[in-house]
Order: sequence, then structure tokens, then C-alpha cells
Amino acid sequence: MRPPAPRPPADTSAEPVLVLGAGPVGQTAALLLARRGVPVRVVDSRPERDAVGSKAICQQRDVLDVWDWVGAGEIAEEGLTWDTARTFYRDSELFSVRLADPGASPLPPFVNLSQSRTEEILDRRLTEAGVATSWDHTVTGIEQDADGVTVTCDTPAGPVRLRGTHALSCLGAHGGVVRRALGLGFEGTSFEDRFLICDIRADLGDWARERRFYFDPEWNPGRQVLIHPCPDSVFRIDWQVPADFDLEAEEAAGRLDARIRRIIGEKPYEIVWHSVYRFHTRVADRMRAGRVLLLGDNAHLVAPFGARGLNSGVQDAENAAWKIAYVRSGWADEEFLETYHTERHAAALENAEVTGATMRFLVPQDEEGHATRADVLERALTDGAARALVDSGRLAEPFWYVDSPLTTPCPQRPFGGRPPRGLAPAPCPGVIVPDAPVALPGGPADAPARLRPLLREGVTLLLGPDPGGAGAALLERALDAAREATAAPVAGYRLTDIDATGALAQALDTEPGQAWVLRPDAHIAAVVDAADPAAVAAAVRTCLGRAAAPEHPAPAL
Repeated sequence: MRPPAPRPPADTSAEPVLVLGAGPVGQTAALLLARRGVPVRVVDSRPERDAVGSKAICQQRDVLDVWDWVGAGEIAEEGLTWDTARTFYRDSELFSVRLADPGASPLPPFVNLSQSRTEEILDRRLTEAGVATSWDHTVTGIEQDADGVTVTCDTPAGPVRLRGTHALSCLGAHGGVVRRALGLGFEGTSFEDRFLICDIRADLGDWARERRFYFDPEWNPGRQVLIHPCPDSVFRIDWQVPADFDLEAEEAAGRLDARIRRIIGEKPYEIVWHSVYRFHTRVADRMRAGRVLLLGDNAHLVAPFGARGLNSGVQDAENAAWKIAYVRSGWADEEFLETYHTERHAAALENAEVTGATMRFLVPQDEEGHATRADVLERALTDGAARALVDSGRLAEPFWYVDSPLTTPCPQRPFGGRPPRGLAPAPCPGVIVPDAPVALPGGPADAPARLRPLLREGVTLLLGPDPGGAGAALLERALDAAREATAAPVAGYRLTDIDATGALAQALDTEPGQAWVLRPDAHIAAVVDAADPAAVAAAVRTCLGRAAAPEHPAPAL
């Protein structure tokens, strides 16, 4: 599929959405808005792009899907694919997790690519989309009124005031200026132990396709080491180190070289980048204040074990972008943006809980915690039940909006709770729909070859197997009901027409006559009886915030 061209804004004289911060979350938000025809302006305090270090490297399949839709499929193509996460205690492997695909996506489960290269690819797409970044614009204040937002920036030429209909604050962990202006707290905890990160280039053989996590290895006794492969024979190595660790002293004394040699032996290597971090768990009080939305690290900080930082920030961007586009088009009310806070704040709290539990296992806070962890690790060598208690980081996954006011529950498809590590929840309202190959009969040669890109243009109905051959007429009646419920774009497909391999029907396990109502971000909004126009219309209105969530679940199908 060729990269999509951005849809031109309906009114080029309209005020833009202001995106504050040109990191990957801000870049993604800007591209998603432009792709939906929304004028956008990006500002950043740096004088230019600074490609320093690899930083966030792990990109999850559903994030790659978002980037592919805005024409940045190179990230998946260039990134190093891995699908196995191994966990060791000393020199014994406790378990490995192979990352499942609930559908049949052509996209890999994870790729590793340096953040600087990701940003370079996204910058090129921004240029192609006609979106310029205003560098050397340091945000110093933000105000809003009933009609829009005014952002004050310091620039080399003096202060400037920028006007937009909305602002997306993607200023990162240190962007407290917006949080303070909005009166938002950013409470949480910090961990005393620090983490040394080195990117080294070396030939490590079969380590090149898997993530490896070591508890208490002989080359970092009493602490942890994490190893990630990257393109061009580069490996990211994270060591847990004491709170008083001094990197300069470590290098000067030759201890850094010795530390690396303990892992890779006498193989030649070069250090590409290194740094030392202290990790935090923090979540803003709110992620929406009027016409201002907080995204990514500006709204939440989590430890990197599980790669839930950048990946969750991109999912913030997608949630915010389609909702702002719908509000600006008049397809949803301004208060619809409150559901951004409802959904993404819940996701941030989930990530904080998951990564907080990981950090408490990695860095016990008292003697009892140390003793408990030691006991679990020793038992895990021979006891499968103990292995389930070993926490080396639950890998990033899309959040499930099962409690969102935009979701219509289905009694036949209840949410089963957080699934075991490496697995995805069964498809049900609130969960992202599995991706799979599709084919549009009579469609253009460059039509999407998989499901997800079909969904992002509007609300989509997927009709299950034909009940008695009446599927075409049934779909048309369901579409009529959906289009009467909203002025937003609505499309519909029968699985029997588009399910090129049968993988989608297998993943959904759908019943004849069921209509799956899908949101523009590919989350399942409802599963209803396609023959019930009122149920279809209610589900569509609900997923666009035009009706309160039903007091009772949808009737049995």
C-alpha cells in the first residue's frame, strides 16, 4: 500500500491545533491530525533536531500500525524484529514469552529502532504533509477561553503569542510549565537505584533476535541486566546500579570496559551511546483541561521495563487526534474530549500499576521485599507456579476501554480481565480489533491490504457470517441506521466479502447476524444485532459521545 496523502484541510484559514513538543509523540499527533485534514502547528524549544542517543527503542505492533497509516512504515521495515522475551535467574533460563498475534497482522510484534531514527522518519513525513516545526519556541505560558487556546513562547526574536483551537502538550517529563498553568499535579514516586544504559556495537550471534532479562547474574550480582538487540549489530544493555553510581569514575578506572566484557567476553565492541537514569512513576491529576490535552511523558512517567513509555504516548496521540478532528468537524461535541481523559488516564494508571509492580520486584524497598524476591527466584528454578510470580516487565499492549462511556457492553462477550503475559484479550467491546489481511472486491490496486487502515476513515460496521444469505440487505439496513445516527463517515463490510484468508473470522469468532461497531482508532465499540436498527444507532451515537452509555448491557443476541 502506498503512503497515504494527507487530506487537505476543509478550511485552510481555520486556526490550527497547536502541538507543543516535537518528540515522537508530538510528531505522531501532528501527522494524525494532518492525515485527518486538521491544520496543525508544531513548536519545540530546541534550536533544531538533536539526534542524541537511542533513547526509546521498542516499538509495539499496534504503534507500528499507527505510523504505517501516516506513511511512516519505514519504522517497521528498518527496525530489528523480535518476538521472544527470555528471563534468566543467574545463568538459568526461567521462562520465555513468545508474543502472540490475535489476528494475522503483517506487522511484527515488536521492532527495536533508535528514537533518533524514528524521529528522522517522522520529520520527513511531516515535511511531506506540509507541516512545519517552529524550532527555538520555548513555551512559557498557556491560556484558554471559550473559543481557543493562546500559547506564549520565547523565541530569539522575542516573545510570540500563538493561537489555536486546541493544544496538545507533548513537552515531556520536564514540561511542567503547562501542568502548572493548568493547576495540575504530577504526583508519584522515584526509585533510588539508578540504571546505566550502554548501546554497544558487537557481534553477539543468536542474541540478535530476542530480549534477554537477567536477575542476579554473576556479572551484576544482586541486581539486574536487560539486553535488547537493535539494527546494525547494536545492543542496548541496561544495568541496575547503586544510587551513588558515578559513570565518569567508572570509565576512568576501566570498570565500564570490564562490566561490558563480563557479558560479551573478548569480542570487539564500540560504545555508541551511554547514559545513567533514575526512573519514576508519575501520573498527572488530569490529562484534559478544557481545550488542552496532555500526552506522553508530559502526562505520565513509567519505568521502561515493558516498553510502556513511548508506546503509550503514541496511543495517547491517536486517541486525541481522532477526537479533536471529530469535534472540529462538528461530528462530536466539545465535551467529547473529556473521554480522552477518561480513557487515557485509565490507561496511564494501568501502566503505572504494571510498571510499579515490576520496579518493586526489581528494586525491593525493604529487607522483607528482598527476602521475598530471593525466595521466588530460587523456587522458580523448579516450580512453575513460582515462575508466574517473577516480574521482569509485562510488555506494552493497547489499553482496553471496557469501562469507557463510549463502549456498549455485550453480555455474550465480556472482558476477561488482564490476560497472561504475552497474550491479548479475546475480542470484545473496548478491546482493539485484531488486524488481518483483507481484500476489497473491485477495489483499486493500492487499496489497503489489511483491516486496520480501512477503519480509520470513520465508524465502521463489520457484519458476521451471512444469516441465510441475507447479509447484503442486512448490512444496508444497519448502515442506514448508523448514518441516521451520525453525520460522521460510516462504512460497512461483510466478512464474507473482505476476509481474504479467513483469519479475521477466526480471530473474531463472530456469529451470523452480528454487527461489530468499530471506532476510528480500531477499538471495538459494540457487538450488536445487525437486524436491530435501534441497537446499531444507539451504539454509534454512544461511541461518538452523543448518547450516554446504556444503563444495561445490550440485549442478548
